[in-house]
Amino acid sequence: MTQMLAAKAGEITPVMRRVAEKERVTPEFIREGVAAGTIVIPANINHKSLDPAGFGKGLRTKVNANIGTSTSFPDIDRELEKLKEVLEAKADAVMDLSTGGEIDRGRRRILEESTIAVGTVPIYQAFLENREKRGSMIEMSADDLFEVIERHCSDGVDFITVHCGVTLAILERIKNQSRVTDIVSRGGSFLTGWMLHHGQENPLYEQYDRLLDLCLQYDVTLSLGDGLRPGCLADATDRAQIQELIVLGELVDRARERGVQAMVEGPGHVPLDQIAANVQVQKTLCKGAPFYVLGPLVTDIAPGYDHITAAIGGTVAAAAGADFLCYVTPSEHLGLPTLEDVREGIMASRLAAHAADLVKGIPGAMEWDREMARARKALDWEKQIELALDPQKAARLRRERNPGGHEACTMCGDFCAMKIVARYMGKQPEYC
Repeated sequence: MTQMLAAKAGEITPVMRRVAEKERVTPEFIREGVAAGTIVIPANINHKSLDPAGFGKGLRTKVNANIGTSTSFPDIDRELEKLKEVLEAKADAVMDLSTGGEIDRGRRRILEESTIAVGTVPIYQAFLENREKRGSMIEMSADDLFEVIERHCSDGVDFITVHCGVTLAILERIKNQSRVTDIVSRGGSFLTGWMLHHGQENPLYEQYDRLLDLCLQYDVTLSLGDGLRPGCLADATDRAQIQELIVLGELVDRARERGVQAMVEGPGHVPLDQIAANVQVQKTLCKGAPFYVLGPLVTDIAPGYDHITAAIGGTVAAAAGADFLCYVTPSEHLGLPTLEDVREGIMASRLAAHAADLVKGIPGAMEWDREMARARKALDWEKQIELALDPQKAARLRRERNPGGHEACTMCGDFCAMKIVARYMGKQPEYC
């Protein structure tokens, strides 16, 4: 039985209880959300090391980090080092987007070592295997694709990105529409090439019930991918994007009817003034399904700083109701991220998520800030570092910039406002 079927039957599972404990809400709150489809708990029955987390309405905004090999860098050990960084930096989920080397072995190692939800995009592997077997990715069959999807599910993957909304009808329309960057989704581009070459419908859309059967068997959460997401501001909120979203909303309904958990992926590159509208449209068309956004990036001109452009957009999106932020690293649009890029990307996204949670009134969010304010008033550096979003970086900067361990910091030195006010107004710190 899936978490959704259990919730619909009125059962509070151990997984729901654990999520409730972490979120500081009641188990019944979680059960109701899962039953309605406004909360998902990606928790494959075969992912034995998982400490489950919930994604959705009324819960803390979550952050995903992407890792994975490429044909240029096929070393899985390098990606496992990134996984350690992901866990240490406190991301809530990780996606293995591997396209090179021993993909099956790498995925299984990640699942063994990850205590957070693991997602994949099975179509990557399906196309790559067919290139090796038949000399061309385009020769893939629907059975080939579903065999790879089942392999991922049986291994223990908690959620899979599937581009079910890229249909022949939408592709016909997009041909007549002027898009600057056309299709930037890798999975979406693979499917587009396959569909146009064969003149056949998207098998993920045409055989959607077959996909739901696999998800039911292993309790895999569907992450309905936005294959037509905008790749630049000029393409944002266009007809192709919205047409695909309408299809995804219909597929959310079908998943819920079967008892399969589903969330919806979103853009992409979006101007700041369109982000809230994008979230509202998704929530309406998809009936409150959790919304998983890439950024959104609010400008196209900042390679090297796209973790910042994404954090700006992510804050606005999450404050408007988005539930799950996919991190963007400084190397986005430039190359495969390093360990340092991974950490920077996670911290930027976590910062965006927390800023939004303050607006949403998520339990514990404002208390965290209040504790930091008290520690600052008391010049309690140990407590400030403990409460910091990134304690490792905060401790390093404190140590490097304050030789001799000054009571205040070298920014103000003898003219520390906290010390002056405490001395002359008699306002003593709460931490002593």
